[in-house]
Amino acid sequence: MKDATKIKDATYTDDISGLKLDTSKQYTLQDIYFYEAKNITKATLKYLSIKPDKKIAAFTYEWFLKLHFEMFGDIWDWAGKIRTVELSIGVKAYLVSTELKKLTDDLIYWEQNKSFDIIEIASRLHHRAVQIHPFKNGNGRWSRMLANIYLKQNGLEPTKWNENLLSKENPHRDDYINALKKADNMDYEELIKLQANLL
Repeated sequence: MKDATKIKDATYTDDISGLKLDTSKQYTLQDIYFYEAKNITKATLKYLSIKPDKKIAAFTYEWFLKLHFEMFGDIWDWAGKIRTVELSIGVKAYLVSTELKKLTDDLIYWEQNKSFDIIEIASRLHHRAVQIHPFKNGNGRWSRMLANIYLKQNGLEPTKWNENLLSKENPHRDDYINALKKADNMDYEELIKLQANLL
């Protein structure tokens, strides 16, 4: 049964179906973000407090899903599950699995052929993950985590994205959105610069 309860005192228009928190309580958007951030911190410590090897961070289709679950699984029952609904962004739902698999294949190709340097690979990985938008929510944070884990795995420091990257008060918000739009047209230069400058 779908729970279409809206989050209290927020402009958030999505429902909270799938929320694992006590749904007899009312939560503000800030409450939800607090619990999500707490969950994401566990994943951050696991992957970014060390140099994660391929055993821990395999960059496979299955691991992509696992990472999303590790980031959001304490809060949402749809965490780590491919979306089956259409969103206003991302590929059609029926293409998500295929596109994620293509991304893992492309990553292998980029690495084996030394197509790009580490920061550019991380930027392309980040962009494509956002472009696919495989999950019901949390795609931006998941894609930035993917890129950061990739950077860390390859001996670089993670990009220091502000937690509230898409808030209107963030000075990097417009640059970030414009860089992603340019990457949609295969122009990765701005995203690479932004990713590198925030290292």
